[in-house]
Amino acid sequence: MSIAREAGLDLVEVAPGAKPPVCRIMDYGKYKYQQSKKQHKNQSHHTKTKEIRLRPKTGDHDIEFKVKQAISFLKHKDKVQVSVQFKGREMAHVEEGHRVMAQVIELLSEVGKLESPPKQMGRRIMATVSPKAG
Repeated sequence: MSIAREAGLDLVEVAPGAKPPVCRIMDYGKYKYQQSKKQHKNQSHHTKTKEIRLRPKTGDHDIEFKVKQAISFLKHKDKVQVSVQFKGREMAHVEEGHRVMAQVIELLSEVGKLESPPKQMGRRIMATVSPKAG
Protein backbone atom coordinates (compact mmCIF):
# COMPACT_ATOMS: atom_id res chain seq x y z
CA MET A 1 0.00 0.00 0.00
CA SER A 2 2.82 2.41 0.88
CA ILE A 3 4.56 1.81 -2.49
CA ALA A 4 1.29 2.52 -4.30
CA ARG A 5 0.72 5.73 -2.29
CA GLU A 6 4.25 6.96 -3.06
CA ALA A 7 3.69 6.34 -6.79
CA GLY A 8 0.32 8.13 -6.63
CA LEU A 9 -1.48 5.03 -7.91
CA ASP A 10 -3.95 2.46 -6.55
CA LEU A 11 -3.41 -1.10 -5.31
CA VAL A 12 -5.95 -3.14 -7.28
CA GLU A 13 -6.86 -6.76 -6.57
CA VAL A 14 -6.73 -8.37 -10.05
CA ALA A 15 -7.41 -12.04 -9.28
CA PRO A 16 -9.18 -12.39 -5.91
CA GLY A 17 -9.80 -16.15 -6.42
CA ALA A 18 -6.11 -17.05 -6.71
CA LYS A 19 -4.07 -18.33 -3.78
CA PRO A 20 -2.54 -15.92 -2.73
CA PRO A 21 -4.75 -13.14 -4.19
CA VAL A 22 -2.99 -11.20 -6.99
CA CYS A 23 -2.72 -7.41 -6.67
CA ARG A 24 -1.28 -4.84 -9.05
CA ILE A 25 -0.25 -1.20 -8.66
CA MET A 26 -2.09 0.81 -11.33
CA ASP A 27 -4.33 3.79 -11.98
CA TYR A 28 -7.77 2.34 -11.19
CA GLY A 29 -9.73 5.00 -13.13
CA LYS A 30 -7.72 4.29 -16.29
CA TYR A 31 -8.20 0.54 -15.79
CA LYS A 32 -12.00 0.93 -15.49
CA TYR A 33 -12.04 3.14 -18.61
CA GLN A 34 -10.12 0.56 -20.66
CA GLN A 35 -12.44 -2.23 -19.48
CA SER A 36 -15.52 -0.24 -20.56
CA LYS A 37 -13.89 0.47 -23.96
CA LYS A 38 -13.31 -3.29 -24.45
CA GLN A 39 -16.92 -4.02 -23.49
CA HIS A 40 -18.24 -1.39 -25.91
CA LYS A 41 -16.08 -2.70 -28.77
CA ASN A 42 -17.55 -6.20 -28.43
CA GLN A 43 -21.16 -5.04 -28.86
CA SER A 44 -22.67 -5.72 -32.28
CA HIS A 45 -24.74 -3.32 -34.39
CA HIS A 46 -28.49 -3.96 -34.50
CA THR A 47 -29.88 -3.27 -37.97
CA LYS A 48 -32.59 -0.63 -38.04
CA THR A 49 -34.87 0.33 -40.90
CA LYS A 50 -34.60 3.98 -41.88
CA GLU A 51 -37.08 5.63 -44.25
CA ILE A 52 -36.65 8.31 -46.87
CA ARG A 53 -39.88 9.84 -48.16
CA LEU A 54 -40.26 11.43 -51.55
CA ARG A 55 -43.04 12.87 -53.70
CA PRO A 56 -43.51 12.52 -57.46
CA LYS A 57 -42.64 16.20 -57.97
CA THR A 58 -39.49 16.16 -55.79
CA GLY A 59 -36.69 18.05 -57.54
CA ASP A 60 -33.45 16.41 -58.68
CA HIS A 61 -31.27 18.23 -56.13
CA ASP A 62 -33.61 17.23 -53.30
CA ILE A 63 -33.52 13.62 -54.48
CA GLU A 64 -29.69 13.71 -54.50
CA PHE A 65 -29.73 15.07 -50.94
CA LYS A 66 -32.06 12.29 -49.75
CA VAL A 67 -29.92 9.70 -51.54
CA LYS A 68 -26.79 10.96 -49.74
CA GLN A 69 -28.66 10.52 -46.47
CA ALA A 70 -29.72 6.99 -47.49
CA ILE A 71 -26.12 6.13 -48.46
CA SER A 72 -24.93 7.16 -45.00
CA PHE A 73 -27.61 4.89 -43.46
CA LEU A 74 -26.50 1.98 -45.68
CA LYS A 75 -22.83 2.52 -44.81
CA HIS A 76 -23.86 2.35 -41.14
CA LYS A 77 -25.37 -1.11 -41.91
CA ASP A 78 -29.01 0.01 -41.67
CA LYS A 79 -31.75 -0.87 -44.15
CA VAL A 80 -33.44 1.95 -46.06
CA GLN A 81 -37.10 1.99 -47.00
CA VAL A 82 -37.74 4.33 -49.93
CA SER A 83 -41.31 5.54 -50.27
CA VAL A 84 -42.91 7.82 -52.84
CA GLN A 85 -46.14 9.30 -51.50
CA PHE A 86 -48.93 10.63 -53.68
CA LYS A 87 -51.35 13.37 -52.63
CA GLY A 88 -54.58 14.52 -54.23
CA ARG A 89 -54.66 14.26 -58.00
CA GLU A 90 -51.05 13.08 -58.28
CA MET A 91 -52.49 9.55 -58.53
CA ALA A 92 -53.34 10.36 -62.17
CA HIS A 93 -49.57 10.36 -62.89
CA VAL A 94 -48.32 7.23 -61.14
CA GLU A 95 -45.59 6.82 -63.80
CA GLU A 96 -43.90 9.97 -62.41
CA GLY A 97 -43.64 8.28 -59.01
CA HIS A 98 -42.18 5.15 -60.61
CA ARG A 99 -39.61 7.34 -62.41
CA VAL A 100 -38.53 8.92 -59.09
CA MET A 101 -38.31 5.48 -57.43
CA ALA A 102 -36.23 4.05 -60.31
CA GLN A 103 -33.87 7.06 -60.10
CA VAL A 104 -33.34 6.58 -56.35
CA ILE A 105 -32.78 2.81 -56.67
CA GLU A 106 -30.27 3.46 -59.47
CA LEU A 107 -28.32 5.92 -57.28
CA LEU A 108 -28.33 3.55 -54.29
CA SER A 109 -27.28 0.48 -56.30
CA GLU A 110 -23.55 1.00 -55.65
CA VAL A 111 -23.80 0.81 -51.83
CA GLY A 112 -26.94 -1.30 -51.40
CA LYS A 113 -28.91 -4.08 -53.00
CA LEU A 114 -32.65 -4.11 -53.65
CA GLU A 115 -34.28 -6.30 -51.00
CA SER A 116 -37.92 -5.86 -52.00
CA PRO A 117 -38.81 -4.39 -55.40
CA PRO A 118 -41.04 -1.28 -55.65
CA LYS A 119 -44.69 -2.08 -55.13
CA GLN A 120 -47.66 0.20 -54.91
CA MET A 121 -49.77 0.16 -51.75
CA GLY A 122 -52.63 2.60 -52.05
CA ARG A 123 -51.21 6.12 -52.30
CA ARG A 124 -47.56 5.15 -51.93
CA ILE A 125 -44.90 3.15 -53.71
CA MET A 126 -42.41 1.41 -51.40
CA ALA A 127 -39.14 -0.44 -51.88
CA THR A 128 -36.51 -1.67 -49.40
CA VAL A 129 -32.75 -1.44 -49.97
CA SER A 130 -30.34 -3.34 -47.71
CA PRO A 131 -26.58 -2.72 -47.35
CA LYS A 132 -24.26 -4.76 -49.56
CA ALA A 133 -22.24 -7.37 -47.67
CA GLY A 134 -18.55 -6.63 -47.45
